[in-house]
Amino acid sequence: MQTDLFSALTWEDALLLLRDNNLLRDLDVAIARFLNQQCPQASYEVLLLAAFTSNQQASGHLCLDLKNRELATQLWGTSPPPELVTLLPGKPDDWLHDLQQSPLVSQNGSTPLVLDGSRLYLRRNWAREVSVAEAISQRLATVSPLPAERLRDALARLFPNAGDQTDWQQVACALASRSGIGIITGGPGTGKTTTVVRLLGLLQSLAMADNQRLRIRLAAPTGKAAARLTESIGEQVQQLDVDVAVRDAIPTDVTTLHRLLGTRPDSRHFRHHADNPLHADLVVVDEASMIDMDMMASLLEALSPHTRLILLGDKDQLASVEAGAVMGDLCRHAHQGRYQQSTIDFVKDTCGADISDHQETDQAPGNALAQQTAMLRTNWRSKDSPGIGELARAVNEENLPLVRKAFQHYGDSLHRHPLRSDDRQLENLLLNGSGNQEGLRALFQAVATPPSERQDFDAWAAALLKQLTHQQLLSGLRSGPFGVEQLNQRITRHLQQQDLAPEREWYPGRPVMMTRNDYQLGLMNGDVGLTLPLLEEKHGKTERLLRVAFQLPDGRIKWVLPSRLDGVETVYAMTVHKSQGSEFRHTLLVLPDAPHPLLTRELIYTAVTRARDRFTLLEFGKPAVLDSAVKKRTWRASGLAERLS
Repeated sequence: MQTDLFSALTWEDALLLLRDNNLLRDLDVAIARFLNQQCPQASYEVLLLAAFTSNQQASGHLCLDLKNRELATQLWGTSPPPELVTLLPGKPDDWLHDLQQSPLVSQNGSTPLVLDGSRLYLRRNWAREVSVAEAISQRLATVSPLPAERLRDALARLFPNAGDQTDWQQVACALASRSGIGIITGGPGTGKTTTVVRLLGLLQSLAMADNQRLRIRLAAPTGKAAARLTESIGEQVQQLDVDVAVRDAIPTDVTTLHRLLGTRPDSRHFRHHADNPLHADLVVVDEASMIDMDMMASLLEALSPHTRLILLGDKDQLASVEAGAVMGDLCRHAHQGRYQQSTIDFVKDTCGADISDHQETDQAPGNALAQQTAMLRTNWRSKDSPGIGELARAVNEENLPLVRKAFQHYGDSLHRHPLRSDDRQLENLLLNGSGNQEGLRALFQAVATPPSERQDFDAWAAALLKQLTHQQLLSGLRSGPFGVEQLNQRITRHLQQQDLAPEREWYPGRPVMMTRNDYQLGLMNGDVGLTLPLLEEKHGKTERLLRVAFQLPDGRIKWVLPSRLDGVETVYAMTVHKSQGSEFRHTLLVLPDAPHPLLTRELIYTAVTRARDRFTLLEFGKPAVLDSAVKKRTWRASGLAERLS
């Protein structure tokens, strides 16, 4: 009886039923309706598949891969009601046949839906993926050969202590110098910033020796990441062993990608594009794992064919919030090397290093992109915080015994706290801090003692914003009892009970995060500010007025009226996604009382690697929740890697 009922549903009834069961969004239903208007003869199956394809973007997928073993999860999630699965009759081979016959589907992008092999795309996503693949391929073909002896001498000066072992920082610089694109990947502490500073010194010194001067631009996806790179790059440029003129020609200010490309208010388009490219000879982008397909397409479109692009990032971190996993696709096999003999010979000639061990013997060498990819393999920070490095490595390898062993052996820097939902351990831990890390109580005490002179407030705000990074609570979830929304409410209530925060929306000490880009204020999604009392002249009198202090990428403090910030949220706790590009002395990660689809190996790894000195796992459930997350890998449907091969 039930089967007859479901078989009698129209395509629109089926879409609405799927929407009501949270398997589709209103947007997906609207797209299917639009396609039906364009093509009334479109089949039931094609319209449902179009809605499901639209829905994939919410999970970060660029397409619906009808031949992938994860297809059922893509369509229905982890545990759909069995009767709903019958709403899409047939099998993938049947669906492929229907799509191939549909007027709504083409292979060349002339229709709203594009079928590329077994992957079904909305036309815009297909076009962006194709444009990224084509732009990268063109850059790989842009070779700028340098005499080996000249490059060898310059590298030897920048890397005087390379020795007999392979210095992967030196190898990365050599590879990046010979093509229009270079990719440098590695975990925290492997020296990505050091490498890029030496690369800038290498390329600028070689250019200036030829009476040229490279126009260099540095960028990162978020304001936090840009600020961190600005701080670290400025220190290292001064220590670079190059001529003073070369050092002065290396920029140290890092901007966000949105500012680099030139945002247009109320538009998804940028000021710089193919017809108005950036004026730059070299563009370096840090934290590239955070770049989604749409942003990568816009970036590549804004670069002239002669602009060299260097991407830095950790391929093992969480993929971008929006659709795509560009960095992961570009250097999926970076740990294997897969270098061709010509690359091995080039590195031997320029660096004196033998990387033949990274030529896989049981498979063919990698593609052209693999020859321009270097993975940094030495963790220089591990001597300062070996526990965090060991735990990150164990998580990355999905090695549960090593994960447990790391917590047992490194009790000074790694901690596991079982918690109950009905007690105040979490709040007390955040309030009082732990180890040598101060908590929120110390922050509120510092906020309560502002300077007496207006000229001292910027330095005071900068110090407090830095103190805010000493401790950070993270969660992999946004909603629910263990998500950041309720965690922030819990912590706020506790601060009120401790008489540290008044019961009103804005108060001194409230940390906030931008939830959208505000181009008028010059603040970007993810920027963190701190509410503080600021001395200002009002009606001829000096008063303390509440303002929110943000630190811009160049280090300046921007003071903003709270009433002008309509896109912010309290951020005692933040999602792991939002923490990317940041580093905290003490990172605390909340795990819920049961496994969750969003808890993956990449999420745990990203959370662990946000910690510099200390990492604490707060478990409201059994240890099996962590085990489940470490064993679950993030997968995103995309054809980028295949296009580049």
